[in-house]
Amino acid sequence: MVMKVKETDKKKKKKKKKKSSEEEEEDSQPEEVMEVCKFVAHRWLATDEGDKELVVELIPEDGSGLEENTYEVHVITGNVWGAGTDANVFLSIYGEGGGDTGERQLKRSNHLNKFEKGQEDIFTIKAIDLGVLKKLRIRHDNSSGNPAWFLDRVEIVDLKDNTRYYFPCQRWLAGEEDDGQIARELVPVDEAFIKKDSDNDHQSLASLGLEQKAKSTTYTVKVKTGDKKNSGTDANVFIILYGNKDDTGIINLKASKTNKNKFERGKLDEFTVESVDIGDLKKIKIGHDNKGGSAGWFLEWVEIDAPSLGQCLKFPCGRWLDKSEDDGATERDLFPAQLQTKEYVPFVPYEITVYTSDIFGAGTDADVFIVLYGSNGVCSQQKSLCQNKREQRMCFERNSVDQFIVELEDVGDTIEKIRIGHKGGGLNSGWHLDRVEIRRLLPNGKGSETITFPCQRWLAKSEDDGEIVRELVPSDIFTEKLLKDGTLKQIEQEVEEPLEIHTYKITVFTGDIYGAGTDANVFLTIYGDLGDTGERKLSKSETNSNKFERAQEDKFTIQAVDLGIIYKIKIHHDNTMLNADWYLEKVEILDETTEELYLFLCERWLSTKKEDKRIERTLYEQSYDGERNSLGGSSLSLKSQDSNANVKNKKKFSLNGSAQGGSLIPYHLIITTGTEYDSSTDSRVYIIIMGPQKVQTGRLWLDLPKEKKEFADGSVEKFSVMGLDVGEIKKLELGHDGATPESSWLVEELTLIVPTKGVMYTFVCKCWLARDRGDGLTSRVFNILDADCVTIGHKILYEVTVVTGDIQHAGTDTNIYMTLFGSSGNTEEMRLEKNGERFERGQEDTFIMEIADIAPLRKMRIRTDGKGTRPDWFLEKIVMKNLSNQEVTTFTYSEWLSKLRNAKGALVCEMPAVINEEQMMENTTYTVQVKTSDIGGAGTDANVSLIMFGENGDSGTLALKESNKSNKFERNQMDVFNFPDMLSLGDLCKVRVWHDNKGVAPGWHLEYIEVKDATLDKTFRFQCDRWLAKGEDDGQLIRELACANNDILELKERTSYEIVTVTSDTEDAETKENIWIILEGKKGRSKEFLLENASKKRKFTRGATDKFLFSSKNVGDIAAICVGHCPKDGRKSTTKADAYWHVREIIITEMELCNKYFFKCNAKIPLRNKRGDYKVFECAKVIESFASKARSLVPVKYEVIVVTGSEKGAGTDANVFITIFGINGDSGKRALKQKFRNLFERGKTNRFCLETLELGELKKVRIEHDNSGIATGWFVERVEITNSATGVTTIFPCGKWLDQNRGDGLTWRELFPRY
Repeated sequence: MVMKVKETDKKKKKKKKKKSSEEEEEDSQPEEVMEVCKFVAHRWLATDEGDKELVVELIPEDGSGLEENTYEVHVITGNVWGAGTDANVFLSIYGEGGGDTGERQLKRSNHLNKFEKGQEDIFTIKAIDLGVLKKLRIRHDNSSGNPAWFLDRVEIVDLKDNTRYYFPCQRWLAGEEDDGQIARELVPVDEAFIKKDSDNDHQSLASLGLEQKAKSTTYTVKVKTGDKKNSGTDANVFIILYGNKDDTGIINLKASKTNKNKFERGKLDEFTVESVDIGDLKKIKIGHDNKGGSAGWFLEWVEIDAPSLGQCLKFPCGRWLDKSEDDGATERDLFPAQLQTKEYVPFVPYEITVYTSDIFGAGTDADVFIVLYGSNGVCSQQKSLCQNKREQRMCFERNSVDQFIVELEDVGDTIEKIRIGHKGGGLNSGWHLDRVEIRRLLPNGKGSETITFPCQRWLAKSEDDGEIVRELVPSDIFTEKLLKDGTLKQIEQEVEEPLEIHTYKITVFTGDIYGAGTDANVFLTIYGDLGDTGERKLSKSETNSNKFERAQEDKFTIQAVDLGIIYKIKIHHDNTMLNADWYLEKVEILDETTEELYLFLCERWLSTKKEDKRIERTLYEQSYDGERNSLGGSSLSLKSQDSNANVKNKKKFSLNGSAQGGSLIPYHLIITTGTEYDSSTDSRVYIIIMGPQKVQTGRLWLDLPKEKKEFADGSVEKFSVMGLDVGEIKKLELGHDGATPESSWLVEELTLIVPTKGVMYTFVCKCWLARDRGDGLTSRVFNILDADCVTIGHKILYEVTVVTGDIQHAGTDTNIYMTLFGSSGNTEEMRLEKNGERFERGQEDTFIMEIADIAPLRKMRIRTDGKGTRPDWFLEKIVMKNLSNQEVTTFTYSEWLSKLRNAKGALVCEMPAVINEEQMMENTTYTVQVKTSDIGGAGTDANVSLIMFGENGDSGTLALKESNKSNKFERNQMDVFNFPDMLSLGDLCKVRVWHDNKGVAPGWHLEYIEVKDATLDKTFRFQCDRWLAKGEDDGQLIRELACANNDILELKERTSYEIVTVTSDTEDAETKENIWIILEGKKGRSKEFLLENASKKRKFTRGATDKFLFSSKNVGDIAAICVGHCPKDGRKSTTKADAYWHVREIIITEMELCNKYFFKCNAKIPLRNKRGDYKVFECAKVIESFASKARSLVPVKYEVIVVTGSEKGAGTDANVFITIFGINGDSGKRALKQKFRNLFERGKTNRFCLETLELGELKKVRIEHDNSGIATGWFVERVEITNSATGVTTIFPCGKWLDQNRGDGLTWRELFPRY
């Protein structure tokens, strides 16, 4: 039925009067007209009548412009062995106008036995005229005993206008051959490519599989069956791919490349699907026919990779295709998950023709592979030419020509060389290769280019030089171009100046230490700026029959195309045989052509048992000073991309450079997964950090390390990422790319640490990120106001360069620790991560570290723990570059840190900072005099240690061993100890002294300690007069003693304040008027200080720094300031109401103790007559002077309360320790013990009393245990610390396990105060 609407004559319409709305509605309604179309057949649809066709196309009787046409179809079967088929063949023809013939079975041929080897079968198909033909689809049903079919081509003659279309195929339609497909889509190619003109009348057929490949898309389909009970299926599975232009039709997934038994539980099956351009892939339909003994199927996901498009899409499912499960459906429509889409550089097709020589034994059954190299070392991946072992047996026979069409990375306009080889397996692996020809299409597709690579050599272990890999350079290029007149122009030319084949002599030096030799197979890859050799086995040593033995030199010869300047090698062994461990000293490579010698130092084990348990090393040439990146190399594979589809080998990020218009900073994240059922996820997790005004980081992926497969139930995972500095953080988004019901995730807690801003945000989430849980969201936005915010101390980013000495065995695998000292304090001890390749002989290792803001730096302490298989380390120097102000500080040592190689057996060194060639600290000799008291039992047999603290940091632990007396620390005895060549600490403020409580009589009564600094010529006295004994006094073995020289200063009532103002360097920032300031301190409020502006000597000008000095009462520590802007001389303001002073910063120094207070203002102060209108700024930073710190060092008792949680198993039997950190320093590590008491039990509260010198405002505590005892796991609820002198209590919440077997496995926690 056809709907028709009658149109009213326009002239009549103009004459008519305006009708009512009802009449208009009636007139506007369409009038239904029935149109009947009659299709007359008058013919048989029967296999034994008429034309024996079962399908017929009819056109309407009245004639609709459609015409019937007849197509003569010529099907040519290939001439290879086993090419014919007995299966039923079906054909569909498609026209450019969108029409098609429908699927027709090819039954009536001019031959009784159809589709035989080398045969041409002719069929006639009647159909409505399709116009110009676009493509055809041909398939067979895989029936009968011999269904496999090698189709050479299809030719279709349009009998209406006598046009012939050529559809080349030259491929198998077979489940066991090629890619396993039994259906092909073919597109027509130009006649000129099919019949190439020759000198005689003979017409030779060209190979056109390459043209077909270029016009079609090959999809690799990976199907993941779920890991559930009975999730596999025996049914026949099909798939349909839908693009925005077309679809593939039903494709049966029959030949899995990975599993003989397809679609089994937990298995991944891989299939190849080809289709003519269907456009962008939008969805897929996958299902099964519900046949077989176990038809029900749980499909996890489908992944479809299209190399020619450079796109890999993932289609999540996570549901049953089962009539008795879920919704009973056996087919599903799946859509791509956007977050799981990967994009990369598209691949291009190459036709590779391999000519095996015509000599005895030339053929091979081995797995042959090829690598293509373009200019500048750009290369393809290594690709095996045969799909399976059956193809390997059939190909590469004597005097054979084998052709392969493969998709590989585009290596550019010029192929400089190829590497071809085999893997040497099988009985007849030796191969004599005559040549290789590589054909590829020209950029416009109108022609092709064939490059010939001659070889004419053996690739055999027992022939020629024993090599099974050859590098070949091109000799000729044959180009065919299709001209506008339809003819083919052929050009043949020789390659000008191809790369030379060089001979490289490799000398491998095995170390001279016990067990250094190996019996394993060793492999080497050499990298140069023009390419690489690929992996070569070092099989035949020219110097020794038994290779790689202790203290041995083994020489090998490798031939390769010129690598240019060699800068890197990769060497490994396969860990086979009994004695696989290998200590490699070095490798030398001599390029015989250029006579250049390259040296690669190793001095490391390649072992799964020793050192870092790695059997592969990447070594750089000794003089190489470029970027060292194990992922790097001039041979950049175009598919070398990370999981975020970002190209690897990106230039190192610049912390000062821009990223989306801003700088990059580090973010640290800690994610705790819940413990409920099914809380875990194996999806990829990401975070987006948002600032004001829509500024945000990109999606930062939080990828787990390789050894972890998922965010497991109850796990705590830590990540460090670099992201855009968004300023003040407002929100953050946490999500994952899981799109199936199976990918549910319960997030318990999320912590974000921003070291450059000194803050830590903790979100108690307890929410699902899941499609089928909660609100169904897989991502969630958290507002920063909902987080628990803690200040953790501002960090500065430094670029650290560690230079290891270039002497034998200088490299190390020991643990290295660094402590930095600056004018504003010191850092904690930080571990320098080895990261596999750092701290090796002659290397400069550069990395980024987050350092507390203590600049300018004064000195550095480096400590090694002397562990590892190579504990000795020769440290040359360390260079620190402050990335915020670009200040460079150098610390030079040039000595061993070693018990054996260092004259003093030192594992610790201190280096003074050198800034702009100025050394920041002087050397000195300290003489320490220790006086034991004259009371009964005062002496000790224990080992005593001391740390001195001064202006320039601390001395580190000094063991008081070598005294002037043979029997140390006896009653009423003075012991003298000398410590030469130490860095002067300046004026000393305190010492920390303790003993290890060992020996017969460890108890000790110390009278005093005196320390003399030879450089300063000063003596500092530290009075004690107390016991360090478990059974005396308060039972403490450690005392902190204040310096008696620093008499407690009685602060006067009055003092002076220096006020420095910094006016902003912006337009209209300055003022001609006065400024007033009031200080608000802990002891009260100051008077108003008037900062007067003079007419002759102007102040507060743009960008100016102005100083003022005032006498005032002492207000104590300044907490805030009030800043106002008033007219000069008290007159009323005549200026406009919007007059301002733009102040950037105000710095106030209290002149008696020289404490500095910084106020970051960056604000406009309005001009006002009234004093009540002002702005208040809080103190942003305080630099306390040494005198001030020393003054406050008085002994204080701290009450420490530790609350153990009430969770099951919360108590611990381990020994517990605490370190308290304040603005004046730390308490040192103190044991929390009490005699005859069972401490730290579940739900209990334990109290302890610690005496130390005043720590000032508490910043954090570190609580830990030694993991000893039976039940070591411990759940700490919180720690409370009360200063008995001030009565101030600081609470440090914890709420975490200190347990190696729970959460993040840590047995220590750093806790920050909550106010």
